[in-house]
Amino acid sequence: MQWKIPLSDIDLGEEEIDAVVKVLKSKWLSMGPITEKFENTFAEYLNVKHAFAVSSGTAALHIANIALGIGRGDEVILPSLTFVATSNSVLYAGAKPVFADITSYDDFTISPDDIQNKITSRTKAIIVVHYGGYMCDMNAILEIAQDYGVFVIEDSAHAVGAEISGRKAGTIGDIGCFSFFSNKNLVTGEGGMIVTNNDEIAEKIKSIRSHGMTILTWDRHRGYAHSYDVINLGFNYRLNEMASAIGLAQLKKLDENNRKRMLITEKYKKLLRRVYEIYIPFNNYRGKPSYHIFPILLSDEIPRQEFMEKLKEKGIQTSIHYPPIHLFTYYRKLGFRERLQKTEYVGKHEVTLPLYPMLEDSDIEYIVDMVYTTIQEMIG
Repeated sequence: MQWKIPLSDIDLGEEEIDAVVKVLKSKWLSMGPITEKFENTFAEYLNVKHAFAVSSGTAALHIANIALGIGRGDEVILPSLTFVATSNSVLYAGAKPVFADITSYDDFTISPDDIQNKITSRTKAIIVVHYGGYMCDMNAILEIAQDYGVFVIEDSAHAVGAEISGRKAGTIGDIGCFSFFSNKNLVTGEGGMIVTNNDEIAEKIKSIRSHGMTILTWDRHRGYAHSYDVINLGFNYRLNEMASAIGLAQLKKLDENNRKRMLITEKYKKLLRRVYEIYIPFNNYRGKPSYHIFPILLSDEIPRQEFMEKLKEKGIQTSIHYPPIHLFTYYRKLGFRERLQKTEYVGKHEVTLPLYPMLEDSDIEYIVDMVYTTIQEMIG
């Protein structure tokens, strides 16, 4: 379908195209010098010691679990209101996801109070998700983690560039994981990054990312070694040079594009004040978000599916973030039977409106007018 206004779009220009062409002309396409530069530049941007480019955000989460020694018999507390990769990564490691509720209908991030309720002697880690680019209450979560001696993994897929108390998302816990999928604030098509300030964890990540090998292909190409050892079970989670070239170009645009997302979000909020049948979350947020998505909550009298279909007829693409993981068929088959009241309510009433840096004022005005018109039609 040809959308009048899609849910997301990519700020992709000649910079990215030229960067990829240079890589192709170099004939070195697998992980090499451009990826190394991307890692170093990303680490500098975050002010973190170690950054490792990987093939996806999911790969980053999987590596994080393995690097922290999470495995069979362990539990990991995480939100259900997230993309399924967050919890799947725990299952990949052989551990059990334990789902906690969100904080409130204003704050869709994981509740520190419910984390406290869910901790047991088997808890090995907490995975926080900075939903929509709005960071969790990291002070409260870190305090819990320290009290119980558990790790903290930051799923920062939505939050590249977000900050709270002067620290960027992904740099506060033990490990930070990023996604560069094609709808993210920083795009490489597929790809991700895993970061840490811990030297010992960094060595594990580096090995796990590439088959458990001690020496990589690029190192051998440069003559640093002729052979290698395999010191643990690893995976093929490397990022290629074309994606890294795109990532470097995208990183230069990130802060400005996040600023544009902020202006669009503020305009949405201003114009949507007249629509009483919706609620906009994160009104009391005190940090600096990355404004990855623009979620709204529909009132009980507005059927979501009908609302989204009517906007589709007007050429506006919408989405849902997210169907709660613990309600998926696969997770029900595994025996998950939690009741997460706030998560389930948001799961039934949330709608995501378009948000990307190239949206014009006229686009936002059209979306809001159609939201208002659609709701008026539905309530008679």
